[in-house]
Amino acid sequence: MTDLLSLTATEARHALDQKDIKAVELTEAYLNAATETEALNAYTVLTPEKAMDMAKASDERIASGNAGPLEGIPLGVKDLFCTEGVETTACSNILKGFNPAYESTVTANLWADGAVMLGKLNCDEFAMGSANETSAFGPVISPWTTADDADYVPGGSSGGSAASVAARSSLMATGTDTGGSSRQPAAFCGIVGLKPTYGRCSRRGIVAFASSLDQAGPLARSVEDTALMLQSMASHDPGDSTSVQEDMGDLLSGLEDGIKGMTVGIPAEYTMDGMDESIARLWDEGRRWMEDAGATCVEVSLPHTSYALPTYYIIAPAEASSNLARYDGVRYGQRIDASSLDEMYANTRAAGFGAEVQRRVLIGTYVLSAGYYDAYYLKAQKTRRLIQQDFISVFEGVDLLLTPATPSASFPVGQEVTDPVTMYLNDVFTVPASLAGVPAMAVPAGLSGEGLPLGLQLIAPSFREDTLVRAGRVLEKAAGFNAIASRAAGARQ
Repeated sequence: MTDLLSLTATEARHALDQKDIKAVELTEAYLNAATETEALNAYTVLTPEKAMDMAKASDERIASGNAGPLEGIPLGVKDLFCTEGVETTACSNILKGFNPAYESTVTANLWADGAVMLGKLNCDEFAMGSANETSAFGPVISPWTTADDADYVPGGSSGGSAASVAARSSLMATGTDTGGSSRQPAAFCGIVGLKPTYGRCSRRGIVAFASSLDQAGPLARSVEDTALMLQSMASHDPGDSTSVQEDMGDLLSGLEDGIKGMTVGIPAEYTMDGMDESIARLWDEGRRWMEDAGATCVEVSLPHTSYALPTYYIIAPAEASSNLARYDGVRYGQRIDASSLDEMYANTRAAGFGAEVQRRVLIGTYVLSAGYYDAYYLKAQKTRRLIQQDFISVFEGVDLLLTPATPSASFPVGQEVTDPVTMYLNDVFTVPASLAGVPAMAVPAGLSGEGLPLGLQLIAPSFREDTLVRAGRVLEKAAGFNAIASRAAGARQ
């Protein structure tokens, strides 16, 4: 089992095609790994029967020579993606018991390419969180720990996705990224997380948080696996008005082309007070790796970066307050009966929404209210446009940007949950790219002094995921990150 779990998705695909292994063997190994690591609470539900049926079908297609790009690859699905007949809750009490009658476009694409569904993965409630501590199913525990064997957060909101990949209980996982929800947990867990250009992946069938920011993306062990998965996830979808018709090309064909001759921008505004010294050193090292690979690194400025976080925490809650108004106890999900309709609404939402979701809905309602719309929401939208323009301008002179992924390594479970402002600061390096809609990726690049993963972030112009993965591959090879989490499946055997 350990040998099977050590394979990357690309290696597993090759072994399957060569008939060295079978999809049912690989799937069984990951189902066993998920059970072995269940204390991490990465999964909300496992679907072993469905997984084995899909794996058997994969073996048949491989035998007949009709294998898809992800044929036989077992992966987990963040509990934000609707999966036909499998409970989808957004990790909220208000949606417990909701079994969609349809499949999200992204997961339908994955199944069409042969991927195998292991189950649904834990996340922050409605993707609102940076530590995966707001879930109605309880917090996810990172498979990484320190010498004292303390419990650390995996990051959020895609904490279950990142933890499962790092713990080797899924080979790949879907994530969503609104303000860094794929990249930050990827950095915390020592894996790769990619946020595509806004509109690259369909949002149809994904439970909405902030519609102008939400974007599905892959989490995997390597840049190559991430590119492989994104090729399947991305598509134009007429059912999603924000889905774009922009050919992505073959990300894998140019993966090893390197970055010789490219210009890499180092944004001055990402040097911040209080940033972990190990992060700063790693950033400097990342710059040297880029230069050693033949790129030219130059200092650049994104002058409105300091406004990104407050802008995000006005726009995102505003959109959330509108999107979450649909959860009223009438049509689906939880209902708390009462003597009047208004009382039923109030009781249902009070019981169904957790504290963080309630907080953001209230913030959003406030900034959209009469008398405050112009002062807060409208001003935030104008500031967002300035942030977007910063990226447009800087990409006229550079091919991509190199920044830290997070201001620190992971932190202990429960440490920041009572301080929302401190928690929000975890997104300080990821939010700007989200507001601008440009693609960005976190790549594992080292360990902190305590032995916890650290990541670097690459940001590329819109629709240049090809540049992003090429540069990511350079970083990956230079860093040589091959550490395995101590709580991963098979790690302590």
